[in-house]
Amino acid sequence: MLDQFDARLDADFAAVDPARLRAALAPLLPAGGLLTEIEALRPYETDGLPAYRSLPAAVALPETVEQVQAVMRACSELGVPVVARGAGTGLSGGALPFPGCVLLSLAKFNRILEIDAEARVARVQPGVRNLAISEAVAPLGLFYAPDPSSQIACSIGGNVAENAGGVHCLKYGLTVHNILKLQVVTIEGEVLTIGSEALDAAGYDLLALMTGSEGLLGVVTEVMVKLTPLPEVAKVILACFDDVELAAGAVAKIIAAGVIPAGLEMMDGPALRAAEDFAQAGYPKSAAAILLCELDGQDHDVAEEIARVSKLLEDAGASEVRLARDEAERKRFWAGRKGAFPAMGRLAPDYYCIDGTIPRRALPKVLTEMGVLAEQHGLGVANVFHAGDGNLHPLILYDANKDGDLQKAEDLGGAILELCVAVGGTITGEHGVGREKINQMCAQFAPPEVEAFHAITRAFAPQGLPHPGKAIPTLARCAEYGGLHVHRGELPFAHLERF
Repeated sequence: MLDQFDARLDADFAAVDPARLRAALAPLLPAGGLLTEIEALRPYETDGLPAYRSLPAAVALPETVEQVQAVMRACSELGVPVVARGAGTGLSGGALPFPGCVLLSLAKFNRILEIDAEARVARVQPGVRNLAISEAVAPLGLFYAPDPSSQIACSIGGNVAENAGGVHCLKYGLTVHNILKLQVVTIEGEVLTIGSEALDAAGYDLLALMTGSEGLLGVVTEVMVKLTPLPEVAKVILACFDDVELAAGAVAKIIAAGVIPAGLEMMDGPALRAAEDFAQAGYPKSAAAILLCELDGQDHDVAEEIARVSKLLEDAGASEVRLARDEAERKRFWAGRKGAFPAMGRLAPDYYCIDGTIPRRALPKVLTEMGVLAEQHGLGVANVFHAGDGNLHPLILYDANKDGDLQKAEDLGGAILELCVAVGGTITGEHGVGREKINQMCAQFAPPEVEAFHAITRAFAPQGLPHPGKAIPTLARCAEYGGLHVHRGELPFAHLERF
């Protein structure tokens, strides 16, 4: 829920004179490129976290880098905050506008500018859909590896802002591992080139700093992505378990054996049953949990790994181990996993998706503790997550029409994220902090760390106008929230081992 800090922020920004803002921006944009009417602003009032809604003062729709520069300069001169938006599929409120802000949409930056098959790179604009890159280069025997569940809609610029991952990030890495260079426009209208076409560059790794910075440091206007050769073959094993903890334990055993699957995903009983009803993927609805393990590469190597992993799963207590019979069944298995989020509508009117990461070996204990927390809060939880890298996506089930249910869901979500911190993990794996997890940042980072984050932000944006109030909490917020207890030694989950 938006708290008193958010209310203060909204009140400050709402004080900007709308008429003055329109007069300053309209000449900088093409016809129809500035939206100010309430009806035109409504589609931009939220992102993939629809519990939070707020209208901007205006929406700017630039078509060129020069127009982005001009809008950023004007906002800097007026002291107006800017929120950049890609496809709006983010799940942490990263694209949520504030009253009085300018929402800068990169929707018209949707072209693939260049494909270099020999160098295995492509230059793309930030509004290009994630999946569109792989579709464009597939005839060349290549693909773009990061594949969030929303890849059919999410934009590459948003992926860079949040350092998105996906079901294949275990082997192929996150966004930061799959890009080489960025073009970025600062709040003062300066164009920066971050990174290079070389594998390394002198100085600080500003490319890694910019990736996952959630828009606080500037607006990405071009991305050079790495392209990966399509594997000769990809096979998926579906393993069923009668106990969730056995499934979690099997994940650690696979990784400990030195096997690096292309993807290693887990779904518990409620999630897999909803997904099966929704996608007809072929999941056994009687299982307490399933693992999807994809192995790819050369045919003979994959055959050996399939045999090895199948034996590991059986030894770990799997009640059934099934290899996808053909490519069609492999795609169905993944369609069920990627359709799990929309399938939650079969279980509850609303769901709240959490994004935390833990050490893999902590999975069994954390899943057990999450069950206890869910019971304490009186809400159901369905688990769908990237088990291979410990990135959890608990789906908290609630009814927004019931008084207090949203608050309970957020309280449970906060407790789960602090559980992740308590066992040595982090509050986000790929969704980012945005406005959603701002309080939990206080639980993970001590005041000197928070202040260091602010110092970095000030180096790029002295006035703090890009995405204010997001990603990094103020020290006052942390003090009032009562966070930082992890650093004070007052662990809320002291009975758990810190891994």
